[in-house]
Amino acid sequence: MDDRTKTELEAAAFRRLVAHLQERTDVQNIDLMNLAGFCRNCLSRWYREEAGKQGIEIADPKAREIVYGMPYDEWKAKHQKEASGAQKQAFDKAGHKHG
Repeated sequence: MDDRTKTELEAAAFRRLVAHLQERTDVQNIDLMNLAGFCRNCLSRWYREEAGKQGIEIADPKAREIVYGMPYDEWKAKHQKEASGAQKQAFDKAGHKHG
């Protein structure tokens, strides 16, 4: 497989992941962190950081909008629930450094 095809496939897989996460608003970020060690915010940060390596400045709110499909504050108001005690405990136990 040539590099261009590989990059195109990786980009398509990324777009599918983002679309899937946008559709699965029932899955909370803390659940993603507890199960996979990353969440939508991590994904948007990685996107922003990789853009920066290419000399492209993307503000954090814009990167989050790309991943969430809407402004982050709007997504939180529509879909984010208060984390349960068990979710918080699992997060703390895993020692995630999320910020």
